[in-house]
This record gives sequence, structure tokens and C-alpha cells, in this order.
Amino acid sequence: MIKTLNKKESLKLLENNYIGYLGYIYRNSPYILPMTYYFNKENNSIICYSAKGHKIKAMRKNSNISLGVTEIESANNWRSILVHGTFEELKGSNIKHELHTFSMGVKKIIKQKENRDVDFISEFSSKIYLDDLPIAFLIKINEITGKQRSFHH
Repeated sequence: MIKTLNKKESLKLLENNYIGYLGYIYRNSPYILPMTYYFNKENNSIICYSAKGHKIKAMRKNSNISLGVTEIESANNWRSILVHGTFEELKGSNIKHELHTFSMGVKKIIKQKENRDVDFISEFSSKIYLDDLPIAFLIKINEITGKQRSFHH
């Protein structure tokens, strides 16, 4: 049976994961790619970062973007959400603060879900203090929808 997730269930799925699929438009074509993210409940936005390049250029031109997140146990047991939002590039002193929030948040989720060490986050954290900062951005949430399928014998 497929059911619609309510807002609270959808936000819980977003909150308990850290990898989603970012959707954006570039030269009138849709693109979707995996993205590490952190949902910051405090300000109801999603923190991401990227090197300068194709997707940043695209999102600067068209700020309407989406993020899909799924948990799949089997073909008959899954949950999926789609966030429609707006790209907002972070500037100035906000960048280090948001990237710190991002790295601490992702680390916590990985520890809880996967019970494994997260050295790569420490490596990332040390990079955020160098001059060549990645481009950090928020996805300001406009709408979130979700579906769930659970089939029991």
C-alpha cells in the first residue's frame, strides 16, 4: 500500500539522512546528482556545499532546485520525499559557521545510523579553515512532499 507522508513524517526522513539527490536546471535540461546535506531544524533549511563549477553556475542562474531523499529496504518497503526549495549562496562569516553546523550534524547522523567512524568529516572540517573555502549554500524549503510503500505478507 502506498501512503502519503504527512509533513512531520517527511521532515523526520529528511532529518535522519545525509545523502540526497539534488535536482536543478542547466541550459533548459534537468540534472540530478548525489549530494551530502544536513537539515538544520533550527532555521528549517538544508545546508550543502560544493566546489565552484557546473551546478553552482546553474543554481545561480535558476535558484529553483529540489532535493530527493529515499530510504529503500526493498521494492515493497520504501519511503521517499521531495523538497522543493530555493538556492541561497552563503556569504562572508556565515560560511564557516554553517559548514561547522553541517560537519557536526552529518557526523552525528552517521554515528547514529551506521555506527562507524567518520574520519572524512574531520578532514573536511580542517579544510573549512583554509582560505579556499568550498561554496556553501542553503536550500530554503518551500514545500516538502513524501510517499511511503509498505507491503506486508
